[in-house]
Amino acid sequence: MARKISMKQAINEALDLEMTRDPSVVVMGEDIVGGTGSPGEDDAWGGVLGVTKGLYAKHGDRLMDTPLSESAYVGAAIGAATCGLRPVAELMFIDFMGVCFDQIFNQAAKFRYMFGGKAETPVVIRAMVGAGFRAAAQHSQMLTPVFTHIPGVKVVCPSNAYDAKGLLIQSIRDNDPVIFCEHKNLYGLECDVPAESYAIPFGEANVLRDGGDVTIVSYGLTVHRAMEAAEALARDRVEAEVVDLRTLSPIDWDTIIDSVERTGRLVVVDEAHPRCSIASDVAAFVGQNAFGALKAGVQMVTAPHVPVPFSPVLEDLYIPNAPSIAEAARRTLSPTGTSPRSIAA
Repeated sequence: MARKISMKQAINEALDLEMTRDPSVVVMGEDIVGGTGSPGEDDAWGGVLGVTKGLYAKHGDRLMDTPLSESAYVGAAIGAATCGLRPVAELMFIDFMGVCFDQIFNQAAKFRYMFGGKAETPVVIRAMVGAGFRAAAQHSQMLTPVFTHIPGVKVVCPSNAYDAKGLLIQSIRDNDPVIFCEHKNLYGLECDVPAESYAIPFGEANVLRDGGDVTIVSYGLTVHRAMEAAEALARDRVEAEVVDLRTLSPIDWDTIIDSVERTGRLVVVDEAHPRCSIASDVAAFVGQNAFGALKAGVQMVTAPHVPVPFSPVLEDLYIPNAPSIAEAARRTLSPTGTSPRSIAA
């Protein structure tokens, strides 16, 4: 039975269901318990945005508040994963990856390869990503491409509550390290989510809107901007197909190529910086593998190559928006490669 819940609630529900199903699942992170069990129990928050609120009352010491040391508890989670547990470590903001990056890319990502497939590291590292929360440059980055570059790590970034629940359950059950990216500006977005447990396989993109004129590929928050752009384009009799990647490693190349072969045009939207991004990766792959199907140059709509600004006005301009995505789609439809409308509109 489905009911409308937020993405924050869906993530909490996925953790609850998996901890109930499997006693080897443990959760650790900074302030994820937040005072529960002390005189301030009624005020316990459950993480910086309350995602784990209420879980300690159900599962007790399998939720562990950690010291403010990402290298310590992420390293502990990775070690525990090699010894039979299935830890979920909350990195809080993905921007803090620099503190514990060695444990992730030089240890967890390489164990299976270095030990001939005998070592498994079923650890999930949850982290908030993305701008638009007025959290400044050190708490607002979309660093998904950094992790996608690393073989041995799986990278997930859902755009809605339904996907968040199913993908997190799949992540916890997976035997490889998973970086689970949660856009903080999507936490309050509600949609229909079944109450029962379900898993969404990795590497299966979701075609949210069919169209024959141009393919728009995105993930996370900008999927919603892409849908807004598609609706605007439809008013001009341009039918855009919108593809939500859902997982970035593995990535569903087949769905992307199939769509581009039908539309002949591609716009890739990515909140990350343009250099070495998911957008540039998808653009290059399509250029290499479906060049003959393209009727126009691939367009990328990304954040600029600058730190995330703190100014609300500048931060709103920083994030790819529906008008800029629609303009990029129109450029693919123009014989000259430039939009018949003002690109600055």
